[in-house]
Amino acid sequence: MKEPSVLDYFKARLNPWAKEIPDIFAGETWSSEDEAAAPEHEYSALPAREEGVPFWQSIAATAWKSTAALFFALIAQIQLDSQTPNPKAGIALYVMSAAMLIAAILTDEVKFPSSSAVDTNWLSTSVKQRGLVIGIPAMLLAFLTFGGNSFTLINLVLWGVAIYGMLLAFWEPQKNGFRLWPEKIKGWFAQPVVSLRFSAWGVLLLVVIGVVIFFRAGNLEGIPGDPFSDHAEKLLDVSTILQGEFPIFFPRNTGREAIQMYLTALVSIVFGTGLSFMSLKIGTVLIGLFTLPYMYLLGKELGGRWVGLLALLLAGVSYWGNVIARIGLRFPLYPAFTAPTLYYLIRGLRRQNRNDLILAGIFLGLGLHGYSPMRIVPFVVLAAFGIYLIHRVSLGRKVEVLGGLVLLAFFAMMIFLPLMRYAIDQPNDFSYRALTRLSSVERALPGSPAVIFLDNLWKSLVMPFWKNGNIWVHSVTGRPALDVVSAMFFFMGLVMLVVRYLRQRDWLDLFLLVSIPILMMPSILSLAFPDENPSLNRSGGAYVVIFLITAMAVYAFFKAAWMKARGRLAKSSLAVLGVLLLGMLLSQNYDLVFEQFKRQFDLNSLNTTEIGETIRDYASSVGSADSAYVVPYPHWVDTRLVGINAGYPEKDYALWPEDFEMTLGQMGTKLFVLKPEDTQALEQLKTLYPQGVVSRKESIYEGKDYLLFLVAGQAPIVQ
Repeated sequence: MKEPSVLDYFKARLNPWAKEIPDIFAGETWSSEDEAAAPEHEYSALPAREEGVPFWQSIAATAWKSTAALFFALIAQIQLDSQTPNPKAGIALYVMSAAMLIAAILTDEVKFPSSSAVDTNWLSTSVKQRGLVIGIPAMLLAFLTFGGNSFTLINLVLWGVAIYGMLLAFWEPQKNGFRLWPEKIKGWFAQPVVSLRFSAWGVLLLVVIGVVIFFRAGNLEGIPGDPFSDHAEKLLDVSTILQGEFPIFFPRNTGREAIQMYLTALVSIVFGTGLSFMSLKIGTVLIGLFTLPYMYLLGKELGGRWVGLLALLLAGVSYWGNVIARIGLRFPLYPAFTAPTLYYLIRGLRRQNRNDLILAGIFLGLGLHGYSPMRIVPFVVLAAFGIYLIHRVSLGRKVEVLGGLVLLAFFAMMIFLPLMRYAIDQPNDFSYRALTRLSSVERALPGSPAVIFLDNLWKSLVMPFWKNGNIWVHSVTGRPALDVVSAMFFFMGLVMLVVRYLRQRDWLDLFLLVSIPILMMPSILSLAFPDENPSLNRSGGAYVVIFLITAMAVYAFFKAAWMKARGRLAKSSLAVLGVLLLGMLLSQNYDLVFEQFKRQFDLNSLNTTEIGETIRDYASSVGSADSAYVVPYPHWVDTRLVGINAGYPEKDYALWPEDFEMTLGQMGTKLFVLKPEDTQALEQLKTLYPQGVVSRKESIYEGKDYLLFLVAGQAPIVQ
């Protein structure tokens, strides 16, 4: 019999009383292999009876314990995520949810999705000496030529040859690998044929991708609206590249890794956006989107394609992932490289596949060129290998597994090589940013390190359900990191994962649980500045695992409920519940990003865009770019950003009051922009230019008006 499609299901859903409702989960298993069959003992579902089933009997036959757990969790999270949160009620309800969910698990009413059986092959230890002969000398020469903190043609070529040589030495040829591609391409040109195939699953996947892209890129110009000083520093670094210098590490503003700078330079050229805030935002949104295919692959590896699709959707529309990707800073680089590192790491250990471990090392090394919190991921890798080695699955292969760890670390080091040379040459610059948060380098620790650490740890662990910090730049302050629907399913997923580990002792379950606090460590270890914890940006890598667990819980619940549902009414009710939860998920995340975050950011940021537009209009009409000035004032606009927004990114428009007289010799019209509170500077200008005209420029944002002091184009009056 032909398997019903998603389209068939929705057609039936629109007319539930006219025909049988197809079971879209039929044939869908917990396995990551789509063709694998589900074990018959997995559920004790009663056969569906479509006619004559009393309402109460339909309810009793459903997955009522897990459904009760869901509703307790839903109400609990609503108590925590409200204008007047009630933590006591929330905790009590979550305890009730956990109790019901544990009962459901112990009676086999619901099962957490598990991956399919894995290969039992031994990890390969073969090495091609020819690759070592090429790679080792090239690696040493590359290391030597990376001195001076600069990429050059010579060291890049040597680096590339070293990577090629090591891949040649250790990469295992695949039957369907890259070597077959030349033959496929040659065959296609000999007989070019283009065929398009559409399936219900493909259409569903495209719809999800479209929704995710809308959430990630919609109104990118306006959200966020104005840059702040960190963006000025980044654009100055990008300017360095465009002027022909190619640093490995950018020491400006306590130091930054290189990937974002080079990506933004490329974006500025390809998209024609130049040195602008928009170039930064396009680059980081692209980085954020890069994370999502690996969310799908991780979900598919651990629970099948439905889990992969749910992981893609949940992470893609999430307020957490969306905000840190839009902000135009390096924040999304952390999850972007954590996701592929974890994917290939888990595949490599589960399948004993050397190539996967090599890829994990490559992505780990690349990530270390991205955002400094990525420096915690090597400890995540060590945790994975350590947990694997203490479980039964490693019996008889411990030496080979340790060899895999060495191989992964070696390739990570190969990719990290340029930055490793800089870290050796300039250790203080390389580590300064991290040390200012971890130690008393910048300020004395405000208390006992152990007490601060434990307090930070607790705040970070409850961040998904409680508060994600008070940093307006990259969060809606004082609210949970997750929306209500994601938070409640994440909680259910944690309970399922803990119970399953206690029953089955699967190393992967323990690793997923342990990896979350480790990935949050860059935020937790902010001992000198505990007010900066928790934070969405420094904990960003954790959302990869959090949304993976959440997706597995969503699938586990609906799979169990669907298999238990008897009759059209029960299945219709379950479908309605799914639609309502999806609506809640999308609407709350939309409101958080497109309404609340936008409003909060606009309220707190300074309107350098408006001032820049004013100067641009002035320069294109009665004046010039060189005859406009912004008078600095404490805690007011960054005058470098005014120049960037005016279209003159290399110009700093600051003119301090003590330098006003320098403008007396300048002929022509002049424009001075002042903060309304700066009455002293205004009086000084009136004294120098009595013919000047003062006007107040109303901002679209309340409380952000500014003054314009315009001097008509005539000879200056010398006092």
